[in-house]
Amino acid sequence: MKVVEPIGMKHRGKVRVTGIWGFNGKTKLKIPLFTAGISAGFPSPADDFVDKTLDLNEFLIKHPAATFFVRVEGTSMIEAGIHPGDILIVDRALEPHDNNIVIAVLNSEFTVKRFRRRGDTCYLLAENPAFKPLEISGDMQIELWGVVTHVIHKV
Repeated sequence: MKVVEPIGMKHRGKVRVTGIWGFNGKTKLKIPLFTAGISAGFPSPADDFVDKTLDLNEFLIKHPAATFFVRVEGTSMIEAGIHPGDILIVDRALEPHDNNIVIAVLNSEFTVKRFRRRGDTCYLLAENPAFKPLEISGDMQIELWGVVTHVIHKV
């Protein structure tokens, strides 16, 4: 196995997966859902009632058997809104397409990057200008492990 050292991925700021959890679809939690929009500008009168409930499992998980949660560390995806400590919802049933954020296994390490395709050439891109694009070549040990569908971020 030839180990290729990608530019900018070994040093500080690298975003990598620090934990992986499977999805347990048996848990149901119905949360009140207000159907009236919430103003991000000036306050508006709130409705006095809840119209329906929302189960976050149904809303966020499309393929339960292929869905995982991963925690990330590092800053290479900061401009995509992925911060250290965030949890990503990853769907392994989805085929990666151009511009998706993906979990890749590169040289036996998990990493989070944006997948880009230009003709016959594919790249893994950081969302931080301090890191150079990584061109995927045939001699690399790489697997696109899953597509990131949601970011859970504490404010």
